[in-house]
Amino acid sequence: MVDYSRWKNIEISDDEDETHPNIDTPSLFRWRHQARVERMAERQKEIEEFERKKRDNVEKLNTTKTELSKAEKTNVENIEKLRKQLKELEVEAAEIRKKEDEIKKKEKSTPWNVDTISKPGFAKTVINKRPERPKEENLTDEEREARMRKFIKENERDLKHFGMLRKYDDSRIFLKSHHHLVCENTANYLVIWCINLEMEEKHDLMNHVAHQTICMQYILELAKQLDTDPRACVDAFFTKIQVAEKEYKNSFDDELRQFKERIQKRAAEKVEQAIKEAEEEERQKRLGPGGLDPVEVFETLPDDLKKCFETQDIAMLHEVIANMEEEESRYHMKRCIDSGLWIPDANKKKEMEEATPSASVSAKNVDGD
Repeated sequence: MVDYSRWKNIEISDDEDETHPNIDTPSLFRWRHQARVERMAERQKEIEEFERKKRDNVEKLNTTKTELSKAEKTNVENIEKLRKQLKELEVEAAEIRKKEDEIKKKEKSTPWNVDTISKPGFAKTVINKRPERPKEENLTDEEREARMRKFIKENERDLKHFGMLRKYDDSRIFLKSHHHLVCENTANYLVIWCINLEMEEKHDLMNHVAHQTICMQYILELAKQLDTDPRACVDAFFTKIQVAEKEYKNSFDDELRQFKERIQKRAAEKVEQAIKEAEEEERQKRLGPGGLDPVEVFETLPDDLKKCFETQDIAMLHEVIANMEEEESRYHMKRCIDSGLWIPDANKKKEMEEATPSASVSAKNVDGD
């Protein structure tokens, strides 16, 4: 079994200089602008609809009160109808006040949504102060790698726990209680884990962890778009993804699909590279004293010479060599010696045992002439 641990530190994408090389980002950057436009449009539509309904109720309520007051003075026949209508409008007004409180509460609970910043409220202007985005440190590659290893060592259990969660609400609650995990190191770890899972042919588990990876990347991109701390974007993202319109959800699913395709491609490349390196390592181990590979040399020998080595028939070997042209026999025997297929001096048993490879083709201890 090939040990893949040495290939953990790999590159997944270099599409953007400002992102970590392990982060897959192509369509996330397109989403930045889309997220801002959708957020502002949805919020504005909700407020405008509420204000329209509120104005209609106030107008109808005032009109009905005026008509009822006149009807009571003149004793017109529709007085009961007006009283009933007034009661219904008052009930509607109470519901509107309740809805207004809910909207204000919702606006207050999402302080880092770009729609709520410097926007007029119902009766006053509310400006929410967003937490500052952590400043990027000027670290060397070695320092970043060391910090990443330390982060994983201290948090791997929690990282795996988040990667295995299946419900949005569970992910939200977990990240809210583990704020330190909302960072690029978590996204990097999940990407590497996905690749390792795919290399181990654990495809279903890879698909699940890939979903969690994209969730984390979306949170990080939202924080970058709003220029705020990623930890402040956890609620905003999970609220958005759970009530997302079809177009938004399709965009998320498309990003997830592309990410999994990249993981599969990278994993296949790494497996192929690992196999080649393992084969080359094995080849280096079996090289003879002259630096030649006994397997490669054996494959290039004439059939009669191959048979001699396969049967380890010394008499046949001498006979075949004697029947060859001198130059040809010298060429083949030199290559056999350099690869360790042929050991000229049988008295040097120890050297022969160290030089002879443990391959399907074995050399026979003989006295060379």
